[in-house]
Amino acid sequence: MRIVFAGSPEFAVPALKALKESGEEIVAVITQPDKPIGRKRTLAPTPVKACAESLGLKVYDFRRIGEHAEEVRSLGADIMITCAYGQILTREILDCFSGGVWNLHASLLPEFRGASPVQAAILAGKEYTGITVMKTEPTLDSGDILLVKRCVVGSKTCGELSAELSVLAADAALDALRYIKSGNVQLLMQDEAKATFCKKIKKEDCKLDFSMSAEEVLRFVKAFSPQPAAYCYLNGSPLNVLDAELAQGRGDCGSVISADRRGVEVACGENSIRITVLQPSGGKIMPARDFANGRKIKVGDILD
Repeated sequence: MRIVFAGSPEFAVPALKALKESGEEIVAVITQPDKPIGRKRTLAPTPVKACAESLGLKVYDFRRIGEHAEEVRSLGADIMITCAYGQILTREILDCFSGGVWNLHASLLPEFRGASPVQAAILAGKEYTGITVMKTEPTLDSGDILLVKRCVVGSKTCGELSAELSVLAADAALDALRYIKSGNVQLLMQDEAKATFCKKIKKEDCKLDFSMSAEEVLRFVKAFSPQPAAYCYLNGSPLNVLDAELAQGRGDCGSVISADRRGVEVACGENSIRITVLQPSGGKIMPARDFANGRKIKVGDILD
């Protein structure tokens, strides 16, 4: 079977590698254009492009894939498999593949359609999330479902959960490919009445509110770790909070209850959290106990 793979971030790399190792013919990889990074704004390829090139695969980095339907059709592929590609596929692109376009989406659809499903699952306090393989339609994440793989959310940060889902997506891609090749494709329609949506996360969305309960604050911290990171202010300077745990302290919302070798405990609307990993403005990520030991924060300080 001739396959086009489309993806961009590190999340999609295991799926690409798994499909390559399966022995199927990957005729091309499509990804986002190189982007400037760092202070020098040096152009860098997406992780998927770097991986594809290392595997000797042909790569296209269309700025707008919808403008390249004829080029995509000329590849002569049977199917396209997408994973966190980052562009909406037009009907013209979908029609290039006789066997359909299949997307690996990081949620249990129809929950959390959109750009931030992993963060959304953590924020919502879900017990489970997973990977849904669906047949792509022009409307956002609304296609019929081929298969689902689940995993436990637990106390993972977004980074930790994303890494687990990334491996799960690779397994899902191989299972989907077996179903498609066998002709045993039985699809389940999504229940539109149960559909929920999530948007792309921006830094300004990550401001902590210590008037929320400790459980809500903790989910907020976990959902945005490691990037773009939940944050608050200490003495007017931003402070990124990368990880924390629940505690049982009481105090005014945002007040520091303790700062010691265990971390930095902060009062919330109900109970407290103990910050365990943080990043001060202009500094490196560090254990919160080191920040406390250096007397950069003390009991009575206010995080707002």
